Amino acid sequence: MPEAKDNPPAIRLASKMTDLPGVGKARARLFARLDIQSVSDLLRHLPMRYEQQAGEGGIGELKTESIGTARGTVQNARWVASQGYGRKGRFEATLVDDTGTLSLTWFNAGYLREKIHPGINLRVQGKVKLFNNYPQMVNPKWEPLDDPDATPTKDERLRPVYPATEDLPSTVIEKTVAEALPHVLPGLDDPLPAELLKHHEMPALAKAFEMAHQPESRDDAGVARRRLAFNELLLLQLGIAMKRAYVHERLAAPSLMFTPAIDKHIRARFPFKLTEAQDKVVRAIAEDLTKPTPMNRLLQGDVGAGKTVIALYALLVAVADRQQGVLLAPTELLAEQHFASITRMLEGANVSTALLTSAQPPKTGGERKLLLDRISNGEVDIVVGTHALLSDHVKFHNLAVAVIDEQHRFGVMQRAAFRDSNRHNEPGPDGKRHVPHHLVMTATPIPRTLSLTLFGDLDISTLLGLPPGRTPITNRVVRPTQSDEVYRYLRTRLERGEQAYVVVPAIDAVGNESSKQLTNVRDHAKLLQDKFCRGFKVATVHGQLKRESREKIMKKFRDGDIHVLVATTVIEVGVDVPNATVMIVEHAERFGLAQLHQLRGRVGRGDHGRRSLCVFISDPTTEEANDRLDAIAATNDGFVIAERDLEIRGMGDFFGTRQSGLPPLRVATIPGDMELLQLAKRDAQAMVEKDPFLKAEDNKSLRKVLLQQYGESMGLIDVG
Repeated sequence: MPEAKDNPPAIRLASKMTDLPGVGKARARLFARLDIQSVSDLLRHLPMRYEQQAGEGGIGELKTESIGTARGTVQNARWVASQGYGRKGRFEATLVDDTGTLSLTWFNAGYLREKIHPGINLRVQGKVKLFNNYPQMVNPKWEPLDDPDATPTKDERLRPVYPATEDLPSTVIEKTVAEALPHVLPGLDDPLPAELLKHHEMPALAKAFEMAHQPESRDDAGVARRRLAFNELLLLQLGIAMKRAYVHERLAAPSLMFTPAIDKHIRARFPFKLTEAQDKVVRAIAEDLTKPTPMNRLLQGDVGAGKTVIALYALLVAVADRQQGVLLAPTELLAEQHFASITRMLEGANVSTALLTSAQPPKTGGERKLLLDRISNGEVDIVVGTHALLSDHVKFHNLAVAVIDEQHRFGVMQRAAFRDSNRHNEPGPDGKRHVPHHLVMTATPIPRTLSLTLFGDLDISTLLGLPPGRTPITNRVVRPTQSDEVYRYLRTRLERGEQAYVVVPAIDAVGNESSKQLTNVRDHAKLLQDKFCRGFKVATVHGQLKRESREKIMKKFRDGDIHVLVATTVIEVGVDVPNATVMIVEHAERFGLAQLHQLRGRVGRGDHGRRSLCVFISDPTTEEANDRLDAIAATNDGFVIAERDLEIRGMGDFFGTRQSGLPPLRVATIPGDMELLQLAKRDAQAMVEKDPFLKAEDNKSLRKVLLQQYGESMGLIDVG
């Protein structure tokens, strides 16, 4: 580690980048593009890899057939184009110093004409060959030297390579980091107990950062990475453990009455017998609801696994005890679908239901106020709605059960909003806040590795398999050149009395040149009506339609008056039309793997025994797009799809950190660091068991770091 300069400026972790030597406003703006605003950000901007850099010597000292490093001044440079090959060619330069001359050649690197020119000073590294009796390097690594008189590095070293930009190369970042380390590392507090680090054979935090930025060996880099990854995972697991402790020690929920008679009465509302998997889940939920501790349960099940019935079961347990239930959906279409399904199953029952979205009832006028008053007075038993339910204007009389569907589409704070939605929410005699039970649902199956990170504070129930009568879906991936054949086959299915979805990525042909090339709702519907589906009714639905229009179209589709529905991904969730047996997805390479699986779940929902078909028309241009399509064609199992999706995209993009509430992980990877995650989980549980809110003197530093880094993203603001 470099020594600190005499009388260094007061540089701390919170210091701005401009406080560092050599970083002016212009360079600070370049760092900001990498999300580096402060010295703390710089410290956590870790190398993405390391390269072995040979010791530097004079050009005359270079040895052929070995890796060498040298510096010098560019004497001449030129671009030699390959005849008849357009931009192909080679860039040549000559590097000289006091000891000799080095020939440099880069193939197909025309951009170097703007970068390397006579008179500049370079450091180069590469394999040395002999060419025309002169040493030569082909395609060497290179960097400009701001200070050609700086003392050469004679020894070999492991050089960090940072995520960088063209205007801010890795070498500049490395130099800036070297300036910062001697100022911030000596005073860097380590929030983890020394005995814990000793037990796990991990270095102190300051040493880990030093080893990460300036390793003496690859072993050093590995040891540093393990400690820094453990830091992230331990903080994550501490947050999860603290949330669990908070629910159990500071919150209370109504202990609902539940008897065999109530169970029998609820099951009688369903038009079918529950599957073995559904029965197991409702029994676990019923047990949760009878306890005074708030239920925090995640129900995950593949598309069409029958989660809505379980949601209604939980809501009806609340109604049976004369209390209220609410079902929150992420879109109006899904809310409308849930409301329609629940209303059908409760037909003739003495249960009052209502739908509340931003458009229903109208925002102004007495109708909406009347509904809000009825909810507040307890006259409505079950409310189904969207984000509109989270408004301060919506108050419940005695909300006991809150069901949140497609929960990853809601932020952490939104998921907690129902805690304060009851009119009477003052702490009870026991000092605990009274909140409703929570059941969150997702049709995006969660890999086991992510369940430990995203939803570790929840009890998880899983619905495996499909309800009786459902048939597996046949999948086909085809090229655009086969489109006519696909649509001719579609007509044969329509002639059998079946219906179909056709999903396209755009609503119309306006926008930039890229979007104009995409199949769009309006033009494609006309093409199908005129060319392939004459004699059948083709209609469109998309997010720009008003709710009333969309609902009218969907009703006609459900009733069989519309045969082909051309749509955007507005139908991704919530649409249930048993007679729709065919789905065709245009430009399938543009959709995510989980999204394709969700779309596919709109077919195969009937018990008519007919084989459902999903055709993905695509022209993939990237390896990732090919991987997605291979995966979607290979299996209908959503849990297998989820694991493959995690492998392809990585954890950061699986749900999106903002929607999931997941803190960003800079070092740790999931599932790569699964063993380290399990270690962190055990340590976190042990710490929180002894000190639930980390308020002991020994844990204050750890608590401070936890709340600073993850308090908002994990919803820990009110914990402790």
